[in-house]
Amino acid sequence: MPTPIITLTTDFGKKDHFAAAVKGAIYSELENAMVVDVSHDVSPFNIQEAAYIIQNAYKSFPAGSIHIIGIDAELTPENRHIALKMDGHYFVCANNGIISMISSAFVAEKMVEINIHNTMQTSFTVLDVFVKVACHIARGGTLDVIGKPAGTIKELTTIQPAVSNDGSQIIGNVIYIDNYGNVVTNITKKLFEDIGKTRAFEISVRNHRFTKIYNNYSDFVNFDIPANERQVDGSGLIVFNSASFLEVAIYKSNPQTVGGASSLYALDYRDTITINFN
Repeated sequence: MPTPIITLTTDFGKKDHFAAAVKGAIYSELENAMVVDVSHDVSPFNIQEAAYIIQNAYKSFPAGSIHIIGIDAELTPENRHIALKMDGHYFVCANNGIISMISSAFVAEKMVEINIHNTMQTSFTVLDVFVKVACHIARGGTLDVIGKPAGTIKELTTIQPAVSNDGSQIIGNVIYIDNYGNVVTNITKKLFEDIGKTRAFEISVRNHRFTKIYNNYSDFVNFDIPANERQVDGSGLIVFNSASFLEVAIYKSNPQTVGGASSLYALDYRDTITINFN
C-alpha cells in the first residue's frame, strides 16, 4: 500500500527556510513520503485566502491524503491544534476557524485535539508537532494516539454576499487575488443564477461596467477576426472561474508588466463588486 500524500499550505513564502525545513523534517520521519506543496504564498495570517486555496485543491488528491495547514498555527489557549478526518481526507491545523471555511457541507468523521506537545521541545509548531502527526497518520496510526476527542470546530463567518430585499442587486466582496492578478469574489455561479433568473444585468467594478460573463477566458476572443486585428490583450472581462466563483480578470494579464485586474481596477481583499439586475 503506497504512503499517503502529505500536502503543505502555509504563509511561509519562498525566501526563508521554513518550508524547506518542514519538508526535510517529513522526509527524516518518513523517507518514502510523497510531499506536495499546495502553496507557501498565502498572505500572512489570511485564513480566508488559505481556505479558498485548500477547498479548491484538496478534492483533486486521492482519498486518505493528509493536508498540513500552517496558517496562524501558533499554539495558544485560544488556538488549539487539531487533527481530523473529513470527506475522506485528513487535516492537521490550528482550530482557528479555517476548517469551517473550507467546508460547511461535511461533518468531521473523527476529530482530536492534539496533545503530544509535552513530548517535544518546540518553537516551530508546523515543523515539529504537525509533521509528527502527519507522519503518524501516514504510517497508518490512529488519531486517538496523538490526541483526545475534540468538541467542536471553531466557526468563522465568511464574508457573505448581500442580496437586496427585492432581489435586484447582489453586493459581493473580493476574497482572493490569484497569481495573474485576477480578482475572485464570493459571488458563486449558483447565487448569480438563483437571484438573476436569466435577467439582464450590469456588473460594477469601480467605475467600469460589464454586461456579460464568460465561462472561459478564451470565450472573450472573436476568433473570426484576424489575430493582428483583435486587440484583446489587456482588456477587462468577467468570468465564472473553475471553482464557479465570479472573477474579474484581464485577458492575458501580467502583474509584473501590464498589470492585473487587482492593480488596474484598484481592488483588494474585501473590496466590493456590485451586480444590478434589470
